[in-house]
Amino acid sequence: MDSVDDFEIDKRVVDKLERSINRYIKEQRMLRKDSDLDETLEEVFDRTTIMTLYKLMNKGVIDEFHGVVSSGKEARVYAATAPDGTELAVKIYLIKTAEFRKGRIKYIVGDPRFEGIPPTTRGIVYAWASKEYKNLELASRAGVYVPQPIIQEKNVLIMKFIGKEFVPAPTLKELSYVSDYMFYQVIRQVRLLYSKANLVHADLSEYNIFYYKRKPILFDIGQGVLTTHPSADVYLVRDISNILNFFRVRGVSVPTLDDVIEYIKG
Repeated sequence: MDSVDDFEIDKRVVDKLERSINRYIKEQRMLRKDSDLDETLEEVFDRTTIMTLYKLMNKGVIDEFHGVVSSGKEARVYAATAPDGTELAVKIYLIKTAEFRKGRIKYIVGDPRFEGIPPTTRGIVYAWASKEYKNLELASRAGVYVPQPIIQEKNVLIMKFIGKEFVPAPTLKELSYVSDYMFYQVIRQVRLLYSKANLVHADLSEYNIFYYKRKPILFDIGQGVLTTHPSADVYLVRDISNILNFFRVRGVSVPTLDDVIEYIKG
């Protein structure tokens, strides 16, 4: 893939991206102190990220940026539109964060897809963005309900937006009511992920499952590991335990952990 510097930047693209960033700055100034804002802007919009966004807009992947959808220690997600009007989620992994070096390397080590990555924060962040993209591709091809991946470039991952008019779909955690039917929907998706995509989510909970158009949609799948990973079984048990605990607390009668694991592997 060409480097971000190996293309001619269209001035219209530059102006459009600058307007989007300026709009983001105005939004954030209403919510933060200036010192906090400066730190956030430096974290998100470093030169490499800006050049990557220029390239994606120049290629016609992104037409316009909109507001911030979510903000975490490792990444920010922005709403955007494609030239054809399709709503997109643009996930920007923070290159300067230390979180990847501290807690995420264990999900990369042991994955043959990412052997020999540079042991730098930048190298790990790029590998992580690529890992989430590849996991989404595997899951999508297997028929698992996940955000459809569009493209990944360096620390930027673009997916189809889950929600309407830039309002994200609710997560399971945000629903006022859940049912045994919804529980079995989720477990079926975990089974498809395991048996057809050969993946374990490895961080599954009520916080990273959207419920949209009567379907559970698994997201934040960057830490997902192949079923051949040495810790795959440990992560699968943790995932299922989280789901069982959530539905049980919400009043749903659920099977035993052993029965669900047998179903998923069966």
